[in-house]
Amino acid sequence: MTEQTPETEPAHDPEVLQLAAKVFDLARHGDTDTLAAYVDAGVPANLTNDRGDSILMLAAYHGHAHTAEALLQRGADPNRANDRGQTPLAGAVFKGEDEVVRLLLDNGADPSAGTPSAIEAAGVFGRQDLLELFQKGR
Repeated sequence: MTEQTPETEPAHDPEVLQLAAKVFDLARHGDTDTLAAYVDAGVPANLTNDRGDSILMLAAYHGHAHTAEALLQRGADPNRANDRGQTPLAGAVFKGEDEVVRLLLDNGADPSAGTPSAIEAAGVFGRQDLLELFQKGR
């Protein structure tokens, strides 16, 4: 059996890296059907990039509610924080993506999770409506 080296590990395979880059772009651009097909074919619903951003985080941050919903339906974790401690919900609050905020809440996102949390982000941006929404969910 051949020992894996950094050059031969599957994660460093140029084709795997190219596919991963494509999947992250699909999430950023909200290409729901294609992204869902990749996840259905075996791409992990919680796939993360080199900064720990999940494909759900990218879809949420860029305001793609339908894409986020498709990922959630396929098992994406709404509370998965990136390497900076930010959650998809906090990202959606930061970007003012109210439809995504509600979708994430409806699918179990915790407004107190992460750093800064969605609650903290809503406070910074003076979003009293979101602070009230977060209180109702508790």
